[in-house]
Amino acid sequence: MRNTNTPIAAEGYPFIVGAAFITVVLAALGSKIPALLFLALLFGALTLFIVFFFRNPERTTSADENAVIAPADGVVIYLGPSREEHLGEEMTKISIFMSVFNVHVNRVPITGKVLDTFYIKGKFLDVRDERATFENEQSGLIIETVKGMKMVVVQVAGLIARRIVCYAAKGDQLVRGRRYGLIRFGSRLDVYLPRETVVRVRMGDKTVAGETILGLLP
Repeated sequence: MRNTNTPIAAEGYPFIVGAAFITVVLAALGSKIPALLFLALLFGALTLFIVFFFRNPERTTSADENAVIAPADGVVIYLGPSREEHLGEEMTKISIFMSVFNVHVNRVPITGKVLDTFYIKGKFLDVRDERATFENEQSGLIIETVKGMKMVVVQVAGLIARRIVCYAAKGDQLVRGRRYGLIRFGSRLDVYLPRETVVRVRMGDKTVAGETILGLLP
């Protein structure tokens, strides 16, 4: 998987270099056209924000093999029953909203094998809108644990996020807490758990990817 032990996610470098280049050019021209110095300051601030957005901190993951770990930093905006259409089962759904100020590197919620993947083109509604689950662009993984339990994790693009990145492929063996993708500039992660899962979070709770325990599998 990409972005292991790198302070900045690799996907951010083109944006950082581009913004930094414009900043330098505007600053150089500002010696002749003072008005451009203000734009240079704006692009300098934008460069720093992009670096901040693509930060990729290390995390410590629980050793409990039954613990389902949060795949994203953010806030729990939905928690309840939901039918997962790819498995055709009633499951417990937990949705985590990521603002542009959250770390956007996504992590594997549970150790297991990727049984299948799916990608659906769609709209870019605000991910807090109920319709986003069915209408927005999204990318998902169906994961099976060594004990045969299945769960689904879905990256949902949002109003600002227009690029979903997923490194995992069908047949891959994933390890809980490892990085597996990201979404650029604000979005949501949906996790579908077996109904028997003992949920450990509540609505409005803040989550830390790779560390917060969403629930315990039976």
